[in-house]
Amino acid sequence: MRTTRLLLAVSLLFLLFGSQALASSHLISGPETCLECHDDVISAEEFSASVHGMNGCVACHVELTDVELHMEGELMPEPVRCVRCHKKETAEHYSSVHKLNEIDCASCHSSIHTQMAWKGDKRIATDKCAECHDEAYEIYHQSVHGKAIQAGNMDSAACLDCHNLHEINEIGDPADHDTRAFHSDVCQKCHADAELMAKNGVYNIAVETYLTSYHGKNYALGFPELVAGCADCHTSHSILPHTDPKSSLHPDNLVATCAQCHENSSAQFIKYYAHGKMTDRENYPILYYTYVSMTGLLLGTFAIFWIHTLMWMFRGFVENREKKAALIAGTHHAIPDAHKIYRRFSKLHIVLHLLVITSFLLLSLTGIPLKFAEQEWAVVLMNFYGGAPVAAFVHRIGAVITFVYFSAALAMSAKFLFYRLQSPADFFQRLFGPESLCPNLRDVRDATAMVRWFLFLGPKPNFDRWTYWEKFDFLAVFWGMFAIGGSGLMLWFPEIFGAFLPGWVFNVATIIHSDEALLATGFIFTVHFFNTHGRPEKFPMDFVIFNGELPKEEFIEERGDQWKRYQEEGILEDYVKEKPSGVAYDFFIKGFGFFAVFTGIALLFLMVYAFTAGGHHL
Repeated sequence: MRTTRLLLAVSLLFLLFGSQALASSHLISGPETCLECHDDVISAEEFSASVHGMNGCVACHVELTDVELHMEGELMPEPVRCVRCHKKETAEHYSSVHKLNEIDCASCHSSIHTQMAWKGDKRIATDKCAECHDEAYEIYHQSVHGKAIQAGNMDSAACLDCHNLHEINEIGDPADHDTRAFHSDVCQKCHADAELMAKNGVYNIAVETYLTSYHGKNYALGFPELVAGCADCHTSHSILPHTDPKSSLHPDNLVATCAQCHENSSAQFIKYYAHGKMTDRENYPILYYTYVSMTGLLLGTFAIFWIHTLMWMFRGFVENREKKAALIAGTHHAIPDAHKIYRRFSKLHIVLHLLVITSFLLLSLTGIPLKFAEQEWAVVLMNFYGGAPVAAFVHRIGAVITFVYFSAALAMSAKFLFYRLQSPADFFQRLFGPESLCPNLRDVRDATAMVRWFLFLGPKPNFDRWTYWEKFDFLAVFWGMFAIGGSGLMLWFPEIFGAFLPGWVFNVATIIHSDEALLATGFIFTVHFFNTHGRPEKFPMDFVIFNGELPKEEFIEERGDQWKRYQEEGILEDYVKEKPSGVAYDFFIKGFGFFAVFTGIALLFLMVYAFTAGGHHL
């Protein structure tokens, strides 16, 4: 009890003498002290209602510890350090273009003593920006974004949505990587938000269709400085409906807009569908039916040949077991001089096939990353090549090689059909004869017999010089040249073709080029690789196309009808190859063959990954 009374007495003495000491030290105890002098500058009512009203004056002016020294002019306020409370905002502002130009907090927050809670009203922020950026603001104010903000729609884009509130970066050179990325990044923040677009009645295809275009794919791969971004076509601030005569997208202005990049832009060229959606039948019927046709071609071709491949694989394994059993039982039919070498392909055939492989690999390695630009591995590959410009250059080298071997194939075909032609009957004999790669009725019979063999309903058919799948591969080159080659030329030289063709042909060409390339790579890396190298009797590789050599046993077993025909014609010995290829040649050429196959399988794996785990779709 005595201890409690003692503590109470000490507390009373402290309060009494402590308050007197505080008063005598001239400390500023609250806003009322400051307002005795500054009431003409700061309203007590407005300050107390502001966001800083709960703070005392010395919470910001921390150095003003003695009111008398301050009144005498010996202790004056220093610049307020907002960072004491606003650390995040200060850190963002510290490296901004505003800070570099000595624009500090008070430059924008000038009414700091009456600052009210913002509550997300973007009009306040844009009006503040207009104090310095009046020219840009006047343009923005007339845009669809500016009008929506002034009407009270806070979903619309304001200055802060694109440039941020405090972390305002320098725009820089229009050709600069970061600047060009900025011109599309900020647009996609809103326009990629399906829910936000639906809420505001905006047809939400802009981002999706941009990213599937050549421009968008290069942007996604990390090379926005090479292609048009959103602001290049729509401008940064003067975003207006395309029906507005002042819009950069108005028909009267569109040639000039496209001419910023495509110097020879024309009235035909601008008919390109910048945001054409190939699955939108109502608005883009040409693109839709092109897409449907190409998708049907892909699915139909793959379905037929993949089933053919699987059936052959199973039947081939059974055949190998039958041959092994015959060897063990001693009932295998031995062929005399089984390893005698015959020539199947000439040196010209081998060179042309090497050109085919080289061009195909160059085109695939550089084209597939562009096709699947949204994939991380595509970005890695592009950077490995040295960037999109290098990849584009290599892709065009592959295209030139393709035109070279295709021209050679045309010349050889013309010579085969017309050189020393005796009569029309002779022409048809050449066209549909056993040495021709043109399909005929025999191919139908061979394909039917092959399917029966798959199903254990008949013997394996004998073939002549060319099988039906080899003829398909050959004719696919012709179809591919018109589809891939023709569309590729259009996309390579758009201004030339755009001078006399409507711009939407480039949309069509993009679909055809992309899907036909997918068909070609998918077919080569699965069906063709199996037919030539992966089938049980040839695995792991058939080197005949690299050295032109065919052992007698394989000749008779695989192309028995050709063997018999050559015997009957007395020309069989003309195809005997006395000197097989050397070890060094075999080492390098077979090494190249394995490299090509492994590269194709690796690319196939990446494509399958893109369609499954990666979420890519046709």
